[in-house]
Amino acid sequence: MNDLALLLTPEGRALLEEVRGIAPADELAVATRLRRDHPAELVSAALGQARLRQRAAAKFTAADAERMFFTPNGVEQSTRTTVAAYRAGRFKELGVACVADLCCGIGGDAIALARAGIRVLAVDRDPLTAATARANAEALGLSELIEVREADVTEVDTAGYDAVFVDPARRGGRGRIFDPEAYSPPLSWAVGAARTAPRAALKIAPGIPHEAVPAEAEAEWISDGGDVKEAVLWFGTGAPGAVRATLLPGPRTLLGRGLPDPGVRPVGRYLYEPDGAVIRAHLVAEVAEELGGGLIDPTIAYVTADRHHRTPYATTYEITDQLPFNVKKLKALLREREVGTLTVKKRGSAVEPEELRKKVKPHGPNSATVFLTRVAGAPTMLVGQPA
Repeated sequence: MNDLALLLTPEGRALLEEVRGIAPADELAVATRLRRDHPAELVSAALGQARLRQRAAAKFTAADAERMFFTPNGVEQSTRTTVAAYRAGRFKELGVACVADLCCGIGGDAIALARAGIRVLAVDRDPLTAATARANAEALGLSELIEVREADVTEVDTAGYDAVFVDPARRGGRGRIFDPEAYSPPLSWAVGAARTAPRAALKIAPGIPHEAVPAEAEAEWISDGGDVKEAVLWFGTGAPGAVRATLLPGPRTLLGRGLPDPGVRPVGRYLYEPDGAVIRAHLVAEVAEELGGGLIDPTIAYVTADRHHRTPYATTYEITDQLPFNVKKLKALLREREVGTLTVKKRGSAVEPEELRKKVKPHGPNSATVFLTRVAGAPTMLVGQPA
């Protein structure tokens, strides 16, 4: 709290401008120079905030990160801007005008909601986190739309709001928390809060078991740039039990149709690697039907087909070779093809990509991709390249 208060003073703000974009290697020299004219505590706070802003630029735009205030946990746990903006857009499409953002953190989601024209009550029980969210709303000119309240979310009355958004803390002193009932607050509480609101969205870990999704909720898995970021349980959308995978940028959304698992077939000319959100949403069957393909193994989420189809929901590779798992044969093949740039992917294999790369020692001007996987139950190496 003391660091934030110092940084919000005119002297603190001026110092933040002075240390903007400073390289880590220059910190010591800059700190020594600045301490001649500024309190050491303020210099330390400014340099620490500059480092956090540089880290935060990966999640927020550089322009926003340079004006916002961060805590280490806030940078780590905040939602990426592209994902938050997408979710805010869905709220807007549902006719939501005001949202109670419970467990708001440093305000990333509240900012996206406000920029979509939605009024926000942002609540967090941690004093520093709430103060940081308030400072961010002010820094970005959104104070009129964002009210920040320091409170226990379980004691906040949300009756006057069109929707509730809950982002429970999923990290503890020992790292990530995988049990939804160990979230803070627990998932069961968040579901209860959602059921009392006209609309609601609960941000949860993408690894949540499908059987843990309430029957009245719509489940959406979201990836950004190919990385799965989160799952969201939506309430009040008029689509109970629906499942979707959304890929950003785009957005492109694949809706589940309840298809049976695809059949297994021999490896064809093309291999399709579904996006992680598609796999998490259990929508590989929908992709396989679109491609006219099948699985290479009943337990592996690789789709194969004889024809090349463009799809946003999977990355396509042209397969040139299929080998039983044998490092010596693979090494000989790569030497023959003069492959020096080797991408190793695995699914259903215990071999680590870096371990294999060291053993085959790729060398040459060409590139290739090798898949360590199973085909009809047998350990197999598939060699190819992006199509």
